[in-house]
Amino acid sequence: MAGKTKKPTDWRKRFGAAKAPHVVMLHADFAGVKAGNTMLISSPGEIANYLSRIPKAETRTMDRLRNELARKAGANAMCPVTTAIYLRVVAEVALADLAGGKRLEEVVPFWRVVLPDSKVAQKLSCGPDHVAHLIALDGAAAAG
Repeated sequence: MAGKTKKPTDWRKRFGAAKAPHVVMLHADFAGVKAGNTMLISSPGEIANYLSRIPKAETRTMDRLRNELARKAGANAMCPVTTAIYLRVVAEVALADLAGGKRLEEVVPFWRVVLPDSKVAQKLSCGPDHVAHLIALDGAAAAG
C-alpha cells in the first residue's frame, strides 16, 4: 500500500484563517515563558505589518520583534512558537508573490527578520541561500 502524498500547504489560506492577535494568561510555563505572565498570540497580518515598517537594508532579531509587539499589546511576552509559524506563513506568501512576478518592493520583506542562519529560514521553500540573496538585493535597493 502506497503512502499518501502530503498536500502542499496553502500559505495564503493559512494567512487569512489565523485568529486576530490576543493576549492570554499562562497558567503553566510554556516555551520559555513562565506561568503567571501574559503572552501575546499574534497573527500573520500583525507580523506582516511589523516587517513592512522595517526600513530597507535593516534587520531586526526575532527577539526584538517579539518584545516590541508584546509591549505594544500590553503583554509580558509574545509566543515564540506561533511567532515562528506565522513568520513562515508570511515568508511563504511573499515567496509565492515573488514567483508570481511581483517586485521585491511589492512583497512583505520577511528577510529583515528571517535571517539565513535561523530555524525559520531552514524550513522555507526557498532555503537559507535565497534568503541571503534577498537580503543582498534589499541592501542594493536601499543603496541605489
